[in-house]
Amino acid sequence: MPGKNLEFGKQSEKAAVKFLKGCGYKVIKCNYRTKSGEIDIIAVDKGVICFVEVKARHSRLFGEPAEAVCALKQRQISKAAICYLKENNLLDHPARFDVVSLLYDEDLPGINLIKDAFELSATFSV
Repeated sequence: MPGKNLEFGKQSEKAAVKFLKGCGYKVIKCNYRTKSGEIDIIAVDKGVICFVEVKARHSRLFGEPAEAVCALKQRQISKAAICYLKENNLLDHPARFDVVSLLYDEDLPGINLIKDAFELSATFSV
């Protein structure tokens, strides 16, 4: 089962990248990892750095995919985003957090993009 979930996640991230490119995003990096957390996709949209979380589900049995981006997950993404911005001297650059939600009810996923899905609402020392 873990192998199936990993493959499902990779497939969903590939679909999200394709979708974002179709929306005009320039994808910079995928699967950026730090000790603080991971960011699925880092992209640029109209000059704004976008830290994108991808969530996919096979059904709505446990809610909408985007609902899985809980406060703890937001905090982990935020910490990783700050690391990325620091490493690349981009702390003064506009940035936001987006979520791409994929629902595989059929063979083709329903894709939803939520821009500014959440805000950096805490201060961190990384």
